[in-house]
Amino acid sequence: MSPPELRPATRADLIGLPVEVAPRLLGAHLTVRSGGDVVTVRLTEVEAYHGLGTGPVPDPGSHARSGPTARNATMWGEPGHLYVYLSHGIYSCVNVVSGPDGTAGGILLRAGEIVVGRDAALRHRLERGGVVRSDRDLARGPGRFGDAIGLRHPLHDGIDAISGAEWHGATARLELRSSPLADVVAGPRVGVAGVAGTDAFPWRFWIADDPTVSPFRWGRGAGPS
Repeated sequence: MSPPELRPATRADLIGLPVEVAPRLLGAHLTVRSGGDVVTVRLTEVEAYHGLGTGPVPDPGSHARSGPTARNATMWGEPGHLYVYLSHGIYSCVNVVSGPDGTAGGILLRAGEIVVGRDAALRHRLERGGVVRSDRDLARGPGRFGDAIGLRHPLHDGIDAISGAEWHGATARLELRSSPLADVVAGPRVGVAGVAGTDAFPWRFWIADDPTVSPFRWGRGAGPS
């Protein structure tokens, strides 16, 4: 199978609501250069999150649900920057900022396939104390994803994946497929508590049958209706 045709992402590509933009990121490539390493990952699973006032439906699962804070400031900024936050005090999770001007939104990069820099991604994972059972697990799950590509909170929060400008010793570039994938599946977000993690918010998108997609689990107080 020939590789997909890719093009550099633009800010205009990311100006829509996160729930609309998110499925278009599937099959896209994110390339990170840091410390002499180059890692490219093909995105296979993402989740959309809306901030306060973003779109017609309030999102109780978003970091920006109550408005701007020091933690979520990047989500309120220019589309195309990466919001890198710390999860459980350990994992650096990566989001692509999207949304209309003056609103907040992020698309969590939940999983992907390492297509360039497999050895570097493996080393990054092992340096962070990870256990890697197979190549499909290198960037399977948002914590593993962040570790594998080498972005760290708080150092790389705000790095620009459109301009590719250097940010604290690293660069990031996002390339989109010229034609969107057709085999996209949608469902509830993984491990999100309460109604935000139910099928009322089918804001998780993934490539059907891709082995790198992370396993699903209901969040606290969520579940099928």
